[in-house]
Amino acid sequence: MAVLSDRDILAGMESGRIGITDYSEKSLTPNGYDLRVAEISVNGVVHGAEEKVVRIPPKTMFFVSTVERVRMGDDVCGNLWLRTSWIRKGIIAAFGMVDAGFEGTLTLGSYNSSDSELEIPIGERYCQLVFQTMTSDSEKSYAKRSGHYQGQTGVTLKPIERK
Repeated sequence: MAVLSDRDILAGMESGRIGITDYSEKSLTPNGYDLRVAEISVNGVVHGAEEKVVRIPPKTMFFVSTVERVRMGDDVCGNLWLRTSWIRKGIIAAFGMVDAGFEGTLTLGSYNSSDSELEIPIGERYCQLVFQTMTSDSEKSYAKRSGHYQGQTGVTLKPIERK
């Protein structure tokens, strides 16, 4: 696998191999793209655009959904990395791989491990998506395998029911 550079990400978007809705030039990094906070669910209550800042109590798990919808080609996957500015404030996060063929917003599990309340502004850059190319197209992309969260929007904690 090879990590895509900023140049590769832009070329991938131009060709349609990668999709990022609500793209922001400020979020492009040399080797990835910073995803921004759209909603935060704390103790089952979803906070969104109507609030400028969400307060996370100490020692509390919370979930973040992204502003951006991403679309991965059949030969592109991604790793997610919490921005170090949040790590330095005491946030711990567990992220999975963004599978080839995935399309939707992302739901990110996080935990405020500090003894203090943390404030997270809606729209703030939260984690970096590092795109990687695979050695070949997947035989069955995410949508064709499980696709449990394909097309999700907002904080999504349960698989999407398909009819």
